[in-house]
Amino acid sequence: MKELYGSLTGLKPNQIKRIEHLYRRRMPPSFLVTPEVAKEMAGLSHEIRRQMGILVDRSGRVTHVLVGDHDQIVIPPLEKFRAGIDRLRGLRCIHTHLSGNDLTRDDLTDLTLLRLDLMAAIDVDDAGHPETIHAAVIQPGDIAQPYKPLSALTHADLDIDCLTQILGIEAEMARLGRIFAGDPAAERAILVGVTTGPKKTATDSLDELSELAQSSGIRILDRILQVRKKIDPRFVMGKGKLNEVAISALQMGATLIIFDRELEPAQIRSITDRIELKVIDRTQLILDIFAQRAQTREGKLQVELAQLTYLLPRLAGKNAALSRLAGGIGGRGPGETQLEIDRRRVRERITRLERATRDIKKQRKQQRSRRSKRGVPVVSIVGYTNAGKSTLLNTLTQSRVTAEDRLFATLDPSSRRIRFPRDLEVIITDTVGFIQDLPKELMAAFRATLEELENADLLVHVIDISNPRYPEQIASVERILADLDLHRIPTLYALNKIDQMPDDFRVPRPWEDALTISAIDRPTLTPLLTRIETALRQSGAAGAFIPEDAAPEGID
Repeated sequence: MKELYGSLTGLKPNQIKRIEHLYRRRMPPSFLVTPEVAKEMAGLSHEIRRQMGILVDRSGRVTHVLVGDHDQIVIPPLEKFRAGIDRLRGLRCIHTHLSGNDLTRDDLTDLTLLRLDLMAAIDVDDAGHPETIHAAVIQPGDIAQPYKPLSALTHADLDIDCLTQILGIEAEMARLGRIFAGDPAAERAILVGVTTGPKKTATDSLDELSELAQSSGIRILDRILQVRKKIDPRFVMGKGKLNEVAISALQMGATLIIFDRELEPAQIRSITDRIELKVIDRTQLILDIFAQRAQTREGKLQVELAQLTYLLPRLAGKNAALSRLAGGIGGRGPGETQLEIDRRRVRERITRLERATRDIKKQRKQQRSRRSKRGVPVVSIVGYTNAGKSTLLNTLTQSRVTAEDRLFATLDPSSRRIRFPRDLEVIITDTVGFIQDLPKELMAAFRATLEELENADLLVHVIDISNPRYPEQIASVERILADLDLHRIPTLYALNKIDQMPDDFRVPRPWEDALTISAIDRPTLTPLLTRIETALRQSGAAGAFIPEDAAPEGID
């Protein structure tokens, strides 16, 4: 006999057998439920003093029989019955109420989140007979009220042309889905921020998350911010608020929910148990951007190592959340085929990647040693992502390093030679941009690349002065430099994008000594070049000279 879902403790064998017989019932397509089945369910529910329910597919077959307690039933996982943006689950739920209530909030939440065809509750009177039957269906596109109550029914008028109504709802969902979709290949996301701190700080962080998402080609549908006294250990936000987010996502046609914080493995599992959408966090989004941008073998190896290091603790237990990440945002790049393999194979792959990155580290050390023997001083350009570092390198050295107005346009480091007017030859390097809360997995994986900065004789910290969040960005960069033990290296500050500031702009305190530049306007860089040359000569790093007629030389 098929499984009964719920607790059967305290039920008599003959009661269990009669409940099991509900699997034999069939419903005509036009009926919500037949009068006979409604009467049978009401009688059994009254007898055992518990709610009962059935899930019925569109052919009228009972797929699940549920036994609850006096106040509720629990619908089991329905992974085999797939719902989507333009289709419902293909199941309707009919259950009993012993207290004579209308559909409860939990009923309507289950209807909406599970994308059921229909939710119905049969009121059971004191004699065990069915009274009023309350029902509701999904209302596509209405975020304020995503469900539509139907007129109250009696057991005598249950032929409501049920299947036709359901197919009509799906047709409307498909129509709205085409409107919402735009580019069908693009992910559509709702951004979620949860904070216990100042609202402005959280809003600024959501702004940056939005930039990250757009940089990854994601279309932003909505942003939600909740301020709480403390973070919920299971769901991050309150369960009710999480339900609201899920309902909004489904009604707006979202394919992805992005949290503006790193989620613990248990939190991801708890959230995805309630939301049948892809759920990723800030770290996964940044890792995904790096996976998109990695061009060299070295960069790809380091990104894959970071992805798998992040993934490993999240492979334990249920993998439903991970299976939704196969491909697309949060699941692309060199590591995408590893998402559902076991922990042992992931560890083996991590070991091989760590060995490869150690080789990279050794090679870079040898390169730095050869460079040091030639006595050529090194200037490293550092700064927040999208501050204009690559553009500055291109303008200074007449190079063509990738430089775009988006976050993390540059991932692989680049070095170029430049000759100063007084015969000073210098190597200028462009490094990967920093960001607030740079994932620790990336910091570890890119250690070999970031160690390039250790041999720098001078750092040029490029700051996007046009960004209203520049003070926080400066602080983030300086924290990372301190973590890398690079704060001892002399640093020049260059306030970039001065061309985007008003004519009456004044350099804010305490940056009066910083240079104002426009990386796209070479004449504004002359004071910076002078300051670099002076700093190198004063530090004693300027020891290599070339003939005046020598041309600048590029370095791969």
